[in-house]
Amino acid sequence: MNPRRKARLAIVLAIGLGLSATVGLVLYALGQNIDLFYTPVEMHHGKDGVLPQAGQRLRIGGLVVPGTVTRDAKSLAVSFDLTDNSGERVRVSYVGILPDLFREGQGIVAQGRLQADGTVQASEVLAKHDEKYMPPEVAGAAKAQHERGVNGS
Repeated sequence: MNPRRKARLAIVLAIGLGLSATVGLVLYALGQNIDLFYTPVEMHHGKDGVLPQAGQRLRIGGLVVPGTVTRDAKSLAVSFDLTDNSGERVRVSYVGILPDLFREGQGIVAQGRLQADGTVQASEVLAKHDEKYMPPEVAGAAKAQHERGVNGS
């Protein structure tokens, strides 16, 4: 191989190595910001065989169980249970102002971190905006849960 070809090969290898490093760093950064969506039954039994880990950022959606909303009298702390009508519940704690449409029995999506005790410390709570709207993830999970109940599997 002549010196000119060696120089070209070195440049091509350097560019390929630089692109590989860039793609790897981008994928690593994206992986750090992915918040997977779970339903209460998936929180207890896993999603595709994988249970969420303590400290993991996630989103959880479901219906607020009536009678489970507790508010701290001296702060904005509130906690409530979520269900997807499977019988499984997940306790969610949140400090802040809840959306105006937050009510018991309504569908919500909470974004936060899973705690070691199985509760979710939410950093954001989203409530549906009208009577007919349901977040797509919650609607899909409720439909799948309903079909499992109808089919008995």
